[in-house]
Amino acid sequence: MTEIQEQLALLRRKIARINRKYDSAAPAPAADASPRDLRPARYFVENLLSGEVVTTTQGEHFETEKLYERHRRHGCVDISDLNELPEDLLGALSGGTVNPAHPRRWAFLDTETTGLAGGTGTYAFLVGVGSIDEAGFRVRQFFMRDYGEEASLLAALHEYLARFDVLITYNGKTYDQPLLETRYRMARATAPFDRLEHLDLLFGARRLWKLRLESCRLVDLENRILGVERQGDLPGEMIPYYYFEYLRTGQAFQLVPIFHHNVMDIVSLACLTAIVPFAFRAPSEAGVRHGADLVGLARWLLEGERREEALALFRRAVEMGLPDHLLFRTLWDIGRVEKKLGRDPAALAAFTDLSVSRNPFRALALAELAKYYEHKESNLRMALEMTRSALALEDTPALRRREERLKRRLAGPRSRRLPL
Repeated sequence: MTEIQEQLALLRRKIARINRKYDSAAPAPAADASPRDLRPARYFVENLLSGEVVTTTQGEHFETEKLYERHRRHGCVDISDLNELPEDLLGALSGGTVNPAHPRRWAFLDTETTGLAGGTGTYAFLVGVGSIDEAGFRVRQFFMRDYGEEASLLAALHEYLARFDVLITYNGKTYDQPLLETRYRMARATAPFDRLEHLDLLFGARRLWKLRLESCRLVDLENRILGVERQGDLPGEMIPYYYFEYLRTGQAFQLVPIFHHNVMDIVSLACLTAIVPFAFRAPSEAGVRHGADLVGLARWLLEGERREEALALFRRAVEMGLPDHLLFRTLWDIGRVEKKLGRDPAALAAFTDLSVSRNPFRALALAELAKYYEHKESNLRMALEMTRSALALEDTPALRRREERLKRRLAGPRSRRLPL
């Protein structure tokens, strides 16, 4: 039986107990009762989910907690491995903005909201925070049963996050954190994020996998990278609708899949954190099995001017095999890097490979060959031939100017060396 099926079975048993409790005391409906009077009693979230109603100085809200024990696995990742992650794991991926901290000081945050566009009218009605401890991986969820409980939820979240030093999200720098900061401002309260160093894992995941995978959404990486297939999951775009139905009817049934969706997102985020940052921490040692992923890492290294390391990864990627469109771009990058490093023969070999077959970089490669023959070998005829070959593929003003200059130089008097 899957986890969601177990939760639904437990939910049915709880509902049955509630029904037995109230059926005997419930008066028989009047003969002239309207259909509205015959609707079923409401089942409150505190009756359906294990948790508690928490009281703060700002009012009340509901909280629940789920523990993934350390002996369990989430796809290809052992939950016990999370506690053993190195303290400096996040430094390279964050560009040095996240200082070393024990994994137990990391908070994995995800929100479920009343809309996907953000703005002052969007509420974060459910906020989940995952954390690593000796027992395994724990997800604490803060839920507002109606809009009046937002201030209490925000106060409790602020207090809970005080125990952490690092915030890890997926697209959280763009969405979750700005949304919560807006809600704190609307509640005239101080947001807890200024003291937390923030790593948004989305940017690293895109760097690593966007050249191979069509989508880098969290649920897609959960399936393609972790090997997890969700059962009975609620699509993210349906979550606001389910919450509005809950507010309208008071029936908490719609909330169960939302809570489950939020937990799954946070557990997957934590497990991906055990994979993605390692590739950026030591790219040359990354256990990457796809050439496209190596190319993504190499491009990241290039942005940091780490050319030798990037070049090594580019060449490994070519040896592993790449689809044509990515192969041609990688050969172009190899040629450019070799040229910047001053290794003309290696650059010449890469540009020559690109010049002899039909590909998007053929004209650029021919132009580079023209520059080489003109400036490095003073072979003006070969430079002109390469320029004209490039013009046949792509007629640009720069190539026309190069052609005219080479023609003038070839037509002019040849320089003569004076005898020694």
